[in-house]
Amino acid sequence: MKKLVVLGGGESGVGAAILGKKQSYDVFLSDSASLKPKFKSKLNSESIAFEEAGHNVSRLAKADLIVKSPGISDDLKLIKDLKSKGIQIISEIEFASWFTDANIIGITGSNGKTTVTNMVFHILSNAGLSVSMAGNVGFSFAEQVAKQDFHNYVLELSSFQLDGIERFKPHIAILTSITPDHLDRYHNNFEEYIEAKFKITQNQTEQDFLIYNKDDQVIVDWIETHNLRAQLIPFTMETLGEDISAFIENNNIHIKLNHNSFTMSLTDLAVKGDHNTRNAMAASTAARLLKIRKQTIRESMESFHGVEHRLEQLGKINKVNFINDSKATNVNATFYALGSMNAPTVWIVGGVDKGNKYEDLLALVNEKVKAIVCLGIDNQKIIEAFSNCVDVILETSSMQDAVAKAYELTEENDTVLLSPACASFDLFENYEDRGRQFKNTVQGLKK
Repeated sequence: MKKLVVLGGGESGVGAAILGKKQSYDVFLSDSASLKPKFKSKLNSESIAFEEAGHNVSRLAKADLIVKSPGISDDLKLIKDLKSKGIQIISEIEFASWFTDANIIGITGSNGKTTVTNMVFHILSNAGLSVSMAGNVGFSFAEQVAKQDFHNYVLELSSFQLDGIERFKPHIAILTSITPDHLDRYHNNFEEYIEAKFKITQNQTEQDFLIYNKDDQVIVDWIETHNLRAQLIPFTMETLGEDISAFIENNNIHIKLNHNSFTMSLTDLAVKGDHNTRNAMAASTAARLLKIRKQTIRESMESFHGVEHRLEQLGKINKVNFINDSKATNVNATFYALGSMNAPTVWIVGGVDKGNKYEDLLALVNEKVKAIVCLGIDNQKIIEAFSNCVDVILETSSMQDAVAKAYELTEENDTVLLSPACASFDLFENYEDRGRQFKNTVQGLKK
């Protein structure tokens, strides 16, 4: 019996362990931290051996295969030592793909991937397809492969998940954007990060499709200098004459797939803004490739109202508007958020800096932001970046304090925007936890 070691006892790790057990591996899970009770319970119910709060390195070294959770860096000494012994180390996404013949739609990008993933899933669900959503959206692909039998998977894929693939191949890949993000993980080398994102297409063949953002020069430059085998389908806010493309003309989305065309009015989209128009083009193009009815796509886009924690309107308190954009974990996402503000804004920002360069935000901050509330353990970089254009910058270390101080700084018709531009791990479990705490705290102000 082959020995499978799973490193990391979160959603993806426990899912990989469950799939490994089903596939008759001798499974052992190891985590350097304490496991959450719900994950311990899952492992115990499946009779899977595990350890927590430390690694038994000699036991790990006996593995035939290691599935590594995406949060664990390849640069860790433990990982380097295990690789030096010739042990194959892969991601949960790669492992799960070995045991399913389902059609896979894979979506990655620095921004937009969560919305596009949800859009594609929404359309396919409305079309009545057997479909599930997994990956970076918080559901384990491996556990679903172990316990379900879906014909289609819509996978949101982070660069960390793609780092650990070898044979993984989506039939349809979508690349929404590439801007500097997670550079702390990629040795402050943007090229390394770009390569990680493009791994989504490395195993695609001429029978597969890569839908990509033609308005993103980083993506365009990479494609022009590399030989890709997948059929390329660009989407753009410009007007294109290409036979295979998605573009805007006369306030309509046009999707052309050779002699098959599809048109949808921008006024039919429930979500607004250029970034959501691009998201809708990408998702609708994938749906057309899967031969989803045009009317189903139109109705789905009319009924899709966005995802939680992404520019989520929370309503007004004493004529002050509150917006939850906790999903904005990098500068580019926050750029979109600030750009959409149309009232004086108190901006809550901060967390774990990932090599952020805040210069791109200066013009918007100068125009839109009346005060900044820092929410993080180390806020010095933010203070230095914006002290010359914002008079009021406060520091806080809890969501309750941040919301209270932000509210104090507002007047009628102002907006309080949580758009951190940073990861959440200094004070929160993840961006969902951060967003939920914000929503709960805002709700508390109403009482």
